[in-house]
Amino acid sequence: MTAKLYWQTEGQGSDLVLIHGWGMNGAAWQQLVPTLAKHYRLHIVDLPGYGHSHELPATDVEGMARQLLDNSPESATWLGWSLGGLVATQAALLAPERVNQLITVASSPRFAAQHTWRGIKPEVLADFRRQLDQDFQATVERFLALQAMGSPTARQDIKRLKEAVLSRPAPNREALAMGLKMLEEVDLRDQLEGITQPWLRIYGRLDGLVPVKIAKALDDLAPESQRQIFASASHAPFISHPDEFIQVLKGFIR
Repeated sequence: MTAKLYWQTEGQGSDLVLIHGWGMNGAAWQQLVPTLAKHYRLHIVDLPGYGHSHELPATDVEGMARQLLDNSPESATWLGWSLGGLVATQAALLAPERVNQLITVASSPRFAAQHTWRGIKPEVLADFRRQLDQDFQATVERFLALQAMGSPTARQDIKRLKEAVLSRPAPNREALAMGLKMLEEVDLRDQLEGITQPWLRIYGRLDGLVPVKIAKALDDLAPESQRQIFASASHAPFISHPDEFIQVLKGFIR
C-alpha cells in the first residue's frame, strides 16, 4: 500500500489549513485544537517525511505546496509556521483561488541571511547540516531549544514542542536534510507582489531565528499585508501565548 499524506481533520466552520515547521509535525498545533475547532474546520497536515507522513519521500517547497493543494479543501485559509509559512506562501502564489487568506507565523520569504537581509546565519545552517549526519535526534532537540530561546516561558515551550514531536513517528532524515536546504536556498521575495489575497504576518519580538526587523522589510515588499508582533514571544507565539494568538486569528479570518 502506498503511503499517503496524513491529515487530521477536526471541528466545524470555515476551512483552516495548519502547516508545521522543520523537524516538527502536526501535533505542534494540539494545544490550540480544542478552541480553534469550535470556530473552524481544521485540516492539520504532517508534511511529507514528517510525523505520520514519514514514509513519504522528501520534496522541495513547490513539491510540498502542490501535494498539499492536491489534498486540501477547494478554498481555505492557510496558516504556516516557520518553514510551513514558506510552504503556505508558495501555495498562495501557485493557487490564489484555493488559498483565500494567508497567515504566516515566525516565517520569512528567505530564511538565510544575505547581505543586508536579516535571517539565520549560513554557518548556523551549515552546522545543523553537519550535525544531522552525526545525530539527527540531537539536532532536532537543539533546534527546538533555539525556537523557544528568549521566551519568558522557554522551558515550558520546549517541553510542549518536544512532547508534540515525540507523540508521532520521527521525521525521516531525507526530509530534514531537504528542509534545511529549503531554509538555506529558497527565496520568494521577488514573487511576493503576486500575493493579492489578505495576508497576516505574525512575529515574536524575541525570535532568534526570524529577526523581528524582517517585519519592516516585508512591510515594503508586501505593503497590502498586515503584521502582528507578540512583544514577549519567541519563535512559537502560538505555544507561549495561545489565547492571544487565537484572538488575533479570529480577528483576521473572515
